[in-house]
Parts: sequence; structure tokens; C-alpha cells
Amino acid sequence: MNPITIIEKFYTPGTKPYQVLVNHSFIVTKKSLEIARSLINLNPDLKFIEKAAMLHDIGIYLTQAESIGCKGSLPYICHGYLGRKILDKIGLPPEYGLVSERHTGAGITKENIISNKLPLPKRDMVPLSLEEKIICVADKYHSKNPGQADKKISTAQIIEELKKIHPDHAKKFSTWAEEFKILKF
Repeated sequence: MNPITIIEKFYTPGTKPYQVLVNHSFIVTKKSLEIARSLINLNPDLKFIEKAAMLHDIGIYLTQAESIGCKGSLPYICHGYLGRKILDKIGLPPEYGLVSERHTGAGITKENIISNKLPLPKRDMVPLSLEEKIICVADKYHSKNPGQADKKISTAQIIEELKKIHPDHAKKFSTWAEEFKILKF
């Protein structure tokens, strides 16, 4: 399975959304593998991480995100569960879709969805497997926004941004950053 071939079923090479997605995905994949290799004692599935990290944001084109060239009809927060629908529909093992669905923020709980009236299916979308957590964490170190794509993001900055969403997101991310020994990134 070649992630780029899958991406090209939904994105036209050379377009802004394609370039943003592929660039971001390569960076997240590299970061995910870096984290995973530092946790080799936990036996992360490196081959899965490499492919799943490339596909984690495949649903962005279905959302409204003008800054990255996406002109879909749904709010950007929907891109994770939309990515899961895409990956499930093309017949990938369900683990790939779950990475896509569960990587947003530090995962979104059913309670978050209901209390904030988010336009998402009412279910927990929180990383559970080691591989899901690694990709979720790695994703936070790089922005898809072209104006900020080269900006280095520190663990402390990520935690502060997640606090604005919900203190539980920041706490969960902090726990993972400590567990993965990436507090100084």
C-alpha cells in the first residue's frame, strides 16, 4: 500500500491542498518515526506508523480551510472523522481510519463533543493505541498553514494551545510528552 497513491485518488498533484497535505504528512511521518524509534522497547509498529501518519489528514479537502486551499462544506474540525470514512470506504484495515479520526487535538471525547456542540458524531475519538498516540503527538509539532509551516513549535507552546481548547487536552498531551520523553522538543 502506497499512501501517495491513495492521496492522489482524492487530491490533484500540484494543487495547494495536495502540496500542503503531502508536505505536512511527510513531516509528521518523520516526527512520528523519530518518536517511535525512541520507544523501541514498547515495540511500536514502525511500518504501520509510516503509512498511517501519511494518511492521517486525508479528510481535509472536505472541509472549509481556505488558508490551505480546502473548499469543502464542513468545518475543519470534521477532517479526522471524514478521513476515517474515506479510509474505511477504500477498504484499508480499520486501524488507519482510527488514526485519522482520533488525532485531532489530543483526542476528542464524547463529552467534549456534546458540551461544546461540536459538529461531530457523538462518540469518543481519543487515541488508544501506542501508534495512535505517537501520530497524534507528532502532528502537533507542525502546522499545515503555509504561513507557519516552517515555524518550530515547542512542547510548551503546544500545551498552551491545547489549554485554550480544554485543560484536559493539555493534560493528556503533557502525559504523552512525558511518557515519550519529548518534553524538550
